[in-house]
Amino acid sequence: MEKITKKYTNGEITVVWKPHLCVHATTCFVELPKVFIPYERPWVNMKGAATDEIIDTVVKCPTQALSFYYNNEEPGKENKTEPVAEIKVIKNGALLVKGSFKLTDSDGNEIVVGDSAALCRCGHTQNKPFCDGSHSQHDFKIDDVPDR
Repeated sequence: MEKITKKYTNGEITVVWKPHLCVHATTCFVELPKVFIPYERPWVNMKGAATDEIIDTVVKCPTQALSFYYNNEEPGKENKTEPVAEIKVIKNGALLVKGSFKLTDSDGNEIVVGDSAALCRCGHTQNKPFCDGSHSQHDFKIDDVPDR
């Protein structure tokens, strides 16, 4: 996918959108549908809400496809949440997550973990979402990580 970057401003802040990072989690338009309108062009209406509401929604973007900066600051210094966890892709194996993070199931219930977890990528584990080593019995081979 071509790495396009789009910018939208209301004079006070600029919202930066990097579509190649977007996984369409829908957080933006569910949270603030007067600003993030996927069926319109441009799809970001910076006049649709107050600046603080836009910021509150942008920082909830799970992939940082959306970020922002104050127009009185240097462009390229988007306000992003600093990572508190490290995720390592194991060749043909699990994702190792270390650090401070919260893991929730699809219903929003917290899955209690310490400060590390090995998450399954192959789908064969009997202990979802955690890796139990089943990938080795199923000849799981995937070591390509896309360049983001």
